[in-house]
Amino acid sequence: MEAPRLDSAFTPAAPSLWAALGLIALYFLLQYLVGAVVGLLVGLTVGLLHGFRHGEALAQIQQWLVQPDVNALMVILTLLITASVTLLLARRRWPALWPLPAPPGFGFAAPAQPGYYALAFALGLMLPFLGGLLTQWFAQGHEVSQDIKQLGAAASPLLRFPLALLVVTVGPLVEELLFRGVLFSSALRYAPPGVAMFITAALFACVHLPDLGFLWYALPNLLVLGMVLAWLRLASGSVWPAVLAHGVNNALAVVSWFLVTGS
Repeated sequence: MEAPRLDSAFTPAAPSLWAALGLIALYFLLQYLVGAVVGLLVGLTVGLLHGFRHGEALAQIQQWLVQPDVNALMVILTLLITASVTLLLARRRWPALWPLPAPPGFGFAAPAQPGYYALAFALGLMLPFLGGLLTQWFAQGHEVSQDIKQLGAAASPLLRFPLALLVVTVGPLVEELLFRGVLFSSALRYAPPGVAMFITAALFACVHLPDLGFLWYALPNLLVLGMVLAWLRLASGSVWPAVLAHGVNNALAVVSWFLVTGS
């Protein structure tokens, strides 16, 4: 499949590879930095409330920071802040590329056919089951756990709902902008579509390994997901079907938070 392109005389250049990789690195680095700052603020708040007397405050801080609700609140704040900063930076850096449907545009436009939304929804439902079978085959009976999945299931409903909403909406939006928007457009400058799809999908899979405990047998599932999302982006001329499929994929994992706890 040839990547649809617009006349370079009228279309801004795609982001450089280093700019694309830099924005992705910044997004995940910000998650750690903002998370650390949020954790520090929570710890200082607890310490101030307890007066930092006789070493009890430090123990109380440590106990609070490992509580599921405190962790969930930290993740919510961290995701909101890092997503906002990333979206703002990408918008300010490449404003003309956002609405363009064909690469080097980021595809924030209506798809070529409305049917791509239905296809994206169906793929979002199907891929977790196919990917789960693939992971089980590679894992050979070993358990694959996700930090965010365990955190969501342990949190109280008051925080579980907003966390689930962010995982299904904001997370997919930012990651699709980064991988199927900025990075994919950049990769198409140097490689044919099939190779660009594989490269972006492979990086997409690798950056999720920390949340999966660096279990290599989770990679094939994520690689397939990334390839399908890249194909949706290219075939539809829009990033929105990929965002939808990504969100539905995440939603199936989020459902388990409520089924397991019975809330």
